[in-house]
Amino acid sequence: MNGLILGFSLPFIGTAAGAACVFLLKNELPTQAQKLMLGFASGVMVAASVWSLLIPGIDMSEYLGKWAVMPAVVGFLFGMAFLWTLDKVVPHLHLDSQTPEGLHSKLSRTKMLTLAVTLHNLPEGMAVGAVMASVTNGGGTAMASAIALAIGIAIQNVPEGAIISMPLHTEGNGKMRSFAIGALSGLVEPVGAVATFLLTAYILPVLPFLLAFAAGAMLYVVVEELIPEGSQGAHSNLATVGFAVGFVLMMALDVMLG
Repeated sequence: MNGLILGFSLPFIGTAAGAACVFLLKNELPTQAQKLMLGFASGVMVAASVWSLLIPGIDMSEYLGKWAVMPAVVGFLFGMAFLWTLDKVVPHLHLDSQTPEGLHSKLSRTKMLTLAVTLHNLPEGMAVGAVMASVTNGGGTAMASAIALAIGIAIQNVPEGAIISMPLHTEGNGKMRSFAIGALSGLVEPVGAVATFLLTAYILPVLPFLLAFAAGAMLYVVVEELIPEGSQGAHSNLATVGFAVGFVLMMALDVMLG
């Protein structure tokens, strides 16, 4: 039980810790730092999708023989489609953009910025929930491996929390308000984790599908949002460096602790 609580909590703690940077730093994060952080988050999410989600999901389906990959294929594509749908429906606004995405809305810029980060965080919560379900339901995943995933996501959530709270402060919001909004954007992660975890309690055979679903959702965020944002303008090479560091770190955590 302690392992479950820790796993569900770590990603949110990482986001809150990053949002707290608004109390420590006077100005908005430099462009170079943002590029490095975006690349790092991308690397962590790609490695987690492969080692913690897709490969375990395929291994669970070995009884299907040569069709063992099919739950992963279907789940992955559904995860991509799910995030694509949310991206088109939920009104949100990305940093350094003046054009909102999703359905037309009269929401404030602050609220739409928060919704953008919330969309990024949802797949991460689902990933933690699916992996924790694999631990408790005999899916073959070790608790150490699940905690490694939660740690990796928490680490990459630190810069994400800072990237949302710092610009909110520079736009005129108070430090406490900016921190609260940045931290609360990560609240969707434990909620998504618990919901995904509980779903497998009633539909155990769906676990390989859910693991791949979470992977597809996370990689949609990486390909659609994080990599393009990190590659635009100057210093794009820093995003590449960050990606390499994040990928290697998440891969090492999963293999060494799993």
